[in-house]
Amino acid sequence: MSNPEVVVVTGVSSGIGRAAAQKFAERGCRVFGTVRTAATAQQIPGVTLVEMDVRDDASVGRAIEAVIARAGRIDVLVNSAGVTLLGAAEETSIAEAAALFDTNLFGLLRTSQAVLPHMRARRSGRIVNVSSVLGFLPAPYMALYAASKHAVEGLSETLDHEVRQFGIRVALVEPSFTKTNLDENAPRAAAVVPAYDTERSAVAQAIRANVRQAPPPERVAATIVAAALGAWKMRHTPQGEAALLARLRRYLPAGPVGKGIRKTFGLA
Repeated sequence: MSNPEVVVVTGVSSGIGRAAAQKFAERGCRVFGTVRTAATAQQIPGVTLVEMDVRDDASVGRAIEAVIARAGRIDVLVNSAGVTLLGAAEETSIAEAAALFDTNLFGLLRTSQAVLPHMRARRSGRIVNVSSVLGFLPAPYMALYAASKHAVEGLSETLDHEVRQFGIRVALVEPSFTKTNLDENAPRAAAVVPAYDTERSAVAQAIRANVRQAPPPERVAATIVAAALGAWKMRHTPQGEAALLARLRRYLPAGPVGKGIRKTFGLA
C-alpha cells in the first residue's frame, strides 16, 4: 500500500479493539492504537500505541494531536473502547450509570470531536463506532449498558447526516456475544437488592455460557475493517448470531422477540 490509510483504534489493550488494530495492520494500514497506560500495555505488531483516556478531554486532545504530528492525517477512527455493568436498573446508582456513559458515549463523542476538524479540512474520513446488538435490543440486568449503546446508535446516525457534506461517513458495527473478557468479567452494580438475586444470578450464568461458546473477536474485527475501508453503509452486523438478531428484530413481532431474549438470558 503506497499511501496507507491512517487508522486510529481506541481501546486496543484487549478484545475487539486489539483484534481490530491487528487486522488493520495486516491490511497494510498505518495503525495507531490507544491505551490508557502505554508503559504497561502489550505491544501489537505493526501498531503504534498512543496513551489516551477517552474519559479525559485533555488526554484525548493530546493523543489525536500526537497522531496528526506523526502521520499528518487520520483517515479512519474506530471507537471501540467500552465498559459494561451487570445489575438491575434499580440497583444501579447514578454515579455508576454516569461512569459507564462517560466511556461508552461521551468517550466516543470526545474522540470524534477531536478528529473531525482534521477530517473536515481534508474533506474525507470514516468514523466506525462499535455498538452492540444491545443497541437495538434490550438485555435484562444490563439496562445501562444497553441504554449507552442505544445512545451510540442515535448519535452515529445523526452525526452521519451532519458530516457527509464534508466527505465523512459514520458507520456502526453491532456484534453479539464475543469471546472476550468484557462480559466474562463484567463489574456488578454495588447496591444489591436481594429481590433480584435469583434472576440476576441466572442472567450472569447465561452470559458466561454464551461468551464461552461465542466466536472470537477476530470475526468482529473483520467486520470493523470492512465497515472502515469498504463501501459505506450505516449498520454492519457480523455473520452469525448478530446478523440473525438484526433480521429477527426487523421482521418478527415484539412478543416472540421478547420471549427469545428472556430464553437467551436464562429467564422463565
